[in-house]
Amino acid sequence: MNINQLIFRNFKKNVKNYYLYVFALMFSAALYFAFVTLQYDPALDATKGSIKGGAAVRAASVLLVAIVSIFLLYANTIFIKRRSKEIGLFQLIGMTKTRIFRILTAENFMLYFSSLIVGILIGFSFSKAVIMILFKITDTKGIAKLHFSEEALIQTLIVFGVIYLLIMTMNYLFIKRQTILALFRVTSSTESKTKKISILEIIIGILGMIFIASGYYISAKLFDGSFTSMNALSIAMVSILALVIIGTYLFYKGSVRFLLNLMRKSKKGYLSINNVLSLSSIMFRMKSNALLLTVITTVSALAIGLLCLSYISYYSAEKSAEDYVPNDFAINNIKDAASFKAALDRKKIAYTEKKIDVIQVKANVKNISENTFENTMVDSSAMTLPMISEKSVSGVDIAPNETLFTGYNDVLQRTAGFKDSGQIELKGKREVIPQKYIGLDRKFLLSTYFTGGGLPTAIVGDSVFNKLKQDADSSIQKESSVYTGIDISKETDVKKANQLFAKMTFSDNSLNASRMETVVSQKQNMGLIMFIVGFLGLAFLITSGCILYFKQMDESEDEKPNYTILRKLGFTEKDLLTGIIIKQLFNFGIPLTVGLLHSYFAVQSGWFFFGTELWTPMIIVMIIYTALYSIFGILSVLYYKKIIKEAL
Repeated sequence: MNINQLIFRNFKKNVKNYYLYVFALMFSAALYFAFVTLQYDPALDATKGSIKGGAAVRAASVLLVAIVSIFLLYANTIFIKRRSKEIGLFQLIGMTKTRIFRILTAENFMLYFSSLIVGILIGFSFSKAVIMILFKITDTKGIAKLHFSEEALIQTLIVFGVIYLLIMTMNYLFIKRQTILALFRVTSSTESKTKKISILEIIIGILGMIFIASGYYISAKLFDGSFTSMNALSIAMVSILALVIIGTYLFYKGSVRFLLNLMRKSKKGYLSINNVLSLSSIMFRMKSNALLLTVITTVSALAIGLLCLSYISYYSAEKSAEDYVPNDFAINNIKDAASFKAALDRKKIAYTEKKIDVIQVKANVKNISENTFENTMVDSSAMTLPMISEKSVSGVDIAPNETLFTGYNDVLQRTAGFKDSGQIELKGKREVIPQKYIGLDRKFLLSTYFTGGGLPTAIVGDSVFNKLKQDADSSIQKESSVYTGIDISKETDVKKANQLFAKMTFSDNSLNASRMETVVSQKQNMGLIMFIVGFLGLAFLITSGCILYFKQMDESEDEKPNYTILRKLGFTEKDLLTGIIIKQLFNFGIPLTVGLLHSYFAVQSGWFFFGTELWTPMIIVMIIYTALYSIFGILSVLYYKKIIKEAL
């Protein structure tokens, strides 16, 4: 057999045996090419600067390169180790290491670049769908076309060409460093020599669980007033990160084996075939994979957490817009309001108008604040609040000595926290008026121009309002003192009114806002982030899933003789497969469960900064991620099923 026949035979063999590696390579190339094509797509200009599409995609493409590179290099490591015996046989029949390297290089060249070309074609086919998804998510008006970018092609070839050179360098060093005897021992060496759990492992296991629990506890206390300064808050965040990452590593290094050992001891030595195939196998392999599993778990938690937070903001866009803009249109300049109403009248668009006089006052709220406000850098003894009269709000009846706060979000409640009642002081320029605080309502009445984006509005009796209006401190007053809220009577006219609003020439656009435009703006900004995070998250999910699958392929080949013995002893294929399913639930379920827990506590500690809804968007993201991740567990079970069938 000449060298060309040998190369071609090995090429066909490796395509058959490592089909998922080929698929992952094609998927990586397709994903990267489609993503980079988006960067150079003229249709992205349709955003007209409303979202920084090009810059964001360029930054994300760098991260995508890192994810793909690490995956392909790691996959190649498993790939070359699985062929160590074959390389050793080549040396035994007289081939030099240089010639073996040339054979592998030629074979890898065909495998790698044929997969790359197919991947680029797939990426090109789906590039239009990618930009359509982006436009849909960001609510951007634009026409998506199938566009082939030469710049994207060149960039993809350069990136994957460099990765190929790195892979060949790894293969060359591997072949040069290994002796013939070592090559035959690579796949037969066990991952763990220690069968009996030591005291040190027990200590490591307990420490891992304590570290993770401590990180979770601190994250739950992050914004409840326990940390009263920015320095303390920063130290707490770094501590959470360190505790969780170190704890995760120790968890895989000792905790899993420790817990499974307790389970095994509870059975008092009577282990079923399912226990032998699942618990025992995991106990002796999880420790050696601790670093890999820590990286996979941490990055999975990061991807899930970021996707949850961006989706929370996107999902909450309408509700958040109601807080920022209480009416369909918030106009804070009297002349601008008159101009807009005249324009609506000319177009015969029916509307209702609400005018509210607003003044800014200093309020001493120390007695009713549950937290210190240090971490928000707000002085609770002299907080500047917008104040309105009870006459401006329908259905509100307040005594002259009472004050009601209205308009709060979850950020205010978590970082400030007002009590249900207490005494406060309202300060004019010369006079201080003591008031009885009677509670806090959720509804927003003024735009963020008056509230500063987070502080509540004080509603007082008309006599108190007029008194403080006469005694107002001019140094803290806004340029405008009248809020005009305009609601369109017919829902079908809202879009027309917004088009009219966008064409208006106001004296100062920063004083005015449209709720619909606010929703669109937030969806554009957060939609782009969600799209990019989702893209990168999908890339990591596929690559990490493939890595775990490759590890299971490795283990199944090593354990094949055991299955042969068990089958000869009379165990059926069903008996063995049940144990394998339990094993895969552990192998894929443990990293997934820990990653989901990490992301949950991370999101739970600060989700309120991003939106108004937590559970629905978070659950949706986690279910989708779990479903996609489970595919690799199912594929692993199917591969094991194939190995078990071949065992006899």
